[in-house]
Amino acid sequence: MPIGRATLCSILGAYLLLPAKTVVDLPVFPPLDKVTISNVSSFLVCRFILGKRIALLPNLGLGKILILIYIASPFMTAFLNSDPIIAGPRFIKGMEYYDALSAIIRQGLFILPFLLGFSLIRDGKTHEELLWILAIAGLYYSIPMLFEVRMSPQLHTWIYGFFPHDFGQQMRAGGFRPVVFIGHGLLVSFFAMSSLVATTTLWRLGKTIKGYSAGAISGYLGIVLILCKSYAPLIYAMLLVSLIKLSKPKMQLRVARVLVLLVIFYPMLRAADWFPINQITNMAAEISEARAQSLQFRLDNEEMLLAHVRNKALFGWGSWGRNRVYDKQTGRDLSVTDGRWIIVMGEYGWVGFLAEFLLLALPVIRSVKALQYIKEKREQIVFGAITLLLAVSIVDLLPNASVSPWTWLMAGALYGRIDQIKVAARSLQQTKKSWQ
Repeated sequence: MPIGRATLCSILGAYLLLPAKTVVDLPVFPPLDKVTISNVSSFLVCRFILGKRIALLPNLGLGKILILIYIASPFMTAFLNSDPIIAGPRFIKGMEYYDALSAIIRQGLFILPFLLGFSLIRDGKTHEELLWILAIAGLYYSIPMLFEVRMSPQLHTWIYGFFPHDFGQQMRAGGFRPVVFIGHGLLVSFFAMSSLVATTTLWRLGKTIKGYSAGAISGYLGIVLILCKSYAPLIYAMLLVSLIKLSKPKMQLRVARVLVLLVIFYPMLRAADWFPINQITNMAAEISEARAQSLQFRLDNEEMLLAHVRNKALFGWGSWGRNRVYDKQTGRDLSVTDGRWIIVMGEYGWVGFLAEFLLLALPVIRSVKALQYIKEKREQIVFGAITLLLAVSIVDLLPNASVSPWTWLMAGALYGRIDQIKVAARSLQQTKKSWQ
């Protein structure tokens, strides 16, 4: 395969097919799971077997600074958290430089898809291939998904010997949510939504998929998504499909930028108590009382964890569960950490949060300006769809904890295309100057 396509297939294939919650725990290194192993494997093959140059620290201005902070900030977190936490019978040791080194390696492994996307998936052709792979993967993956909707989530147990999560959480509305090999029904639903958005984009481009109209495939994947029984991905799908079919790419990018800016400012609004919590829970209650109670529980936990973060706001509490809240008498864990944002903020503080989330959001923020240099309408449509997918992936990190390697890959690919556009524009300006 061409190297861009092979990289896309490797990262997505490992995420979809390898076992969830299976790790190889080596000294110093963080636990190696299907995400980190596929990241490292793809990087090593591209760099040392195929001899492709992968920029480990791309010259991205603010992006370069954010990469350095993202990787290096655990050193400061460890330095400021050498004291143990004691809550009743619970004892959590202070952090050591060993922990900092392990965290730095972990951060470096997580960001590898970003670097691969930036270096190898940075033009219009590979961006369209990204959508093709996502669409075809969704079409094939729908088969085991539909099987589990009917027969219950069993494939992970049958093939890998264990179930990776709480089985009760996969029971919904008198049926089942598919889990397959991703690990949780919510993650499967989000993947189904992403595939639906990809096929809708190909539909707008007038393509066929495996000999069938992309519109027909979109309708089929829409039904599969409904059967996944998850509200948030269904809402994302309705928003993105409507935008892709009915609006121009420029409008899509503006919506994407607003979405990621809301994510960046969300913790600040929560900390300042300016977020309309009561209005949102009341709206949720009109849809479902159970959903409203679940949302209120989540918001209450966020408030408690934010109060804990304030004690070490800049660099956080570190790992080993130090970011959680414990009963001072019994040592019982009082907190539930659902969103990625509150987990990162608890472990690495505001510095860690801004480094990770701004690094993901920056290509979306800069996409509006880059669009004016893309003249071909076909690529504008593809560029808009990938930007929307990345924006919604970032929004989903507010309620959910998992940031997938595919999200990092899309961020790097989008950043790479923006960088390529910037270089081309600069070269054109220099040529004009020389002619003058």
